[in-house]
Amino acid sequence: MPATVSDCINMLDSETKAVETPEDHAEELRLWLRLLTCTTLIEGEVRGRLRQRFDVTLPRFDLMAQLDKAPDGMTLSDVSKRMMVSNGNVTGLVERLVESGHLDRRTSETDRRVQVIRLTKLGRAEFRRMAAEHEIWIADLFADLTPKDVRELMRLLAKTKASAQKSAGRRRA
Repeated sequence: MPATVSDCINMLDSETKAVETPEDHAEELRLWLRLLTCTTLIEGEVRGRLRQRFDVTLPRFDLMAQLDKAPDGMTLSDVSKRMMVSNGNVTGLVERLVESGHLDRRTSETDRRVQVIRLTKLGRAEFRRMAAEHEIWIADLFADLTPKDVRELMRLLAKTKASAQKSAGRRRA
């Protein structure tokens, strides 16, 4: 993901260039750039709002969201798989959230080598407060889309996801 506003602008410029000289770019490339631009814009806005409103990072919010769905806790490995990041990335986040009192960490009852983490009462309460505002922000970002537009985008994105998964499967085979 882009690290700075100028990175975002450069990405937006890439999409604009693709539109301005379509003969140089396949439709699929233009689609990819549009998807990437939308993702970058929305993610940047959510990151900024989380930082400004709650002084929290998006990865921290994402980790808490995963744990909110698992009241009995999750292993570090399961969290990293769900977040699609390395165990090392999760470990640093977990350390900071344990120190701040948002997470509880204990050894697994079935395997002493495995750590299980879960939200504390404080962590769950703070996450749910953030999640409620997050939901409003997302609704605001998509406010100009009709319910029909949302359904159509969901249908097309599901088809896009299936196509990408199929292609990835062919590559691995």
